[in-house]
Amino acid sequence: MRPTRLDVLLALAVAGAGVVEAYGRSGPGPGQVHSPAVVAAGALAAGGLLLLRRTAPVAALLALTALSALLRLTVMDDDYPLAAWQFYSNLILVHGIGSAHKKFGGLLAVLAVYGLLQTLPGRDFAESLIGAIFIGVAYGSGILLRRQTERTVRMAERAAVAAAEERTRIARELHDVISHHVGLMTLQTGGVRLLLGADPARERERELLRGVERAGRDTVEELRLLLGVLRDTPDAAGVGRLDRLAGPLREAGLDVRVETAGEPRPLPAGLDLAAYRVVQESLTNVLKHARATAVRVVIRYDSRSMVVDVRDDGRAGGQDGSGHGLTGMRERVALHGGTLSAGPAPGGGYAVTATFPL
Repeated sequence: MRPTRLDVLLALAVAGAGVVEAYGRSGPGPGQVHSPAVVAAGALAAGGLLLLRRTAPVAALLALTALSALLRLTVMDDDYPLAAWQFYSNLILVHGIGSAHKKFGGLLAVLAVYGLLQTLPGRDFAESLIGAIFIGVAYGSGILLRRQTERTVRMAERAAVAAAEERTRIARELHDVISHHVGLMTLQTGGVRLLLGADPARERERELLRGVERAGRDTVEELRLLLGVLRDTPDAAGVGRLDRLAGPLREAGLDVRVETAGEPRPLPAGLDLAAYRVVQESLTNVLKHARATAVRVVIRYDSRSMVVDVRDDGRAGGQDGSGHGLTGMRERVALHGGTLSAGPAPGGGYAVTATFPL
């Protein structure tokens, strides 16, 4: 992490103030700086350490403490035991530790600095208490800043998640509305094409209508991708995830078997989703109406098509082919050029079979 402008400003302030203090109070008398060049060099070094207040505040504070001890042993005396820049630098780094560190080591470094201050000559109870107050406020304000920053980050993350969820919801609603109407137009175009019959004189019209149908199906697929209904989202749907769909029904007591016949192959995303929705709606109908105990789902592949077959052992009259669910399934299947049949199975129960051309 590079030093910020504030870090540079604080470093320059401490270094500049230290140089001014060293030479402005230099002299041989009591209460004066006897070695201004050494003290000024110490101030410059302290300014450099402040540039580390965000990345390595503990190391910087310990280095500053060692520097202060060295100056105390060499050039500082009882008349001038501590320069002002040393105290200011300590406070800045203590604040940095509070704002950046949760570990106990940071607090130990702060206590070590306070202990060093207590070794200075001429200290009384009032000065010790004042030092404790300043260091405590610097450390506590750093902790408060860290907590406020963490709270702000969490709020920003929650806001980003909420915004993403809202965008996804709007995208899905747009997809459902637009794809429904485009799909309806595609189906109506197909109906017009069938009404033209097989008259060779109308082949050009039929071909144009086939182009409109293909464009409609492609548009629905592109809408699905552009509006964010992607297969790699957590709630993605496809025939490869039918076991997950069957899980809750098994927990409800329904014996659901999912089987695959033939060699599976990659499917267009829209077709994959349509097949999944056919199985989903069929299983929902079984659970609601059929009073079945078992249902078998078979996905069958051959060279030209994929067949989705859902059969239960319930009451054949428990479902009929006129509900909105079956109408929706037929529309989904027809949109991909397929067919759907639903009705009582020959051996009992109810069967839904969807055939998709590949």
